[in-house]
Amino acid sequence: MERGKPSPKLRPGMTLAIEPMTTMGSEKVEVLKDGWTVVTSDHLPAAHFEHTVAITEGKAEILTCRRTMPSVAKAS
Repeated sequence: MERGKPSPKLRPGMTLAIEPMTTMGSEKVEVLKDGWTVVTSDHLPAAHFEHTVAITEGKAEILTCRRTMPSVAKAS
């Protein structure tokens, strides 16, 4: 999607990925020659993660969210 262009309206049945990137330095990024890999312009460490969201009637459902933390086995 191009900057300044209107975004499509979210409708039930759509699924989208929200992909934030947290950086230790600049928020400016570069796409490498492979056309896919994104790195920070200052080459400082960054972390990227994704949540997948399904748009349903009346609400959005986060498909990648755990409802509870997995149990931790205790050593005996």
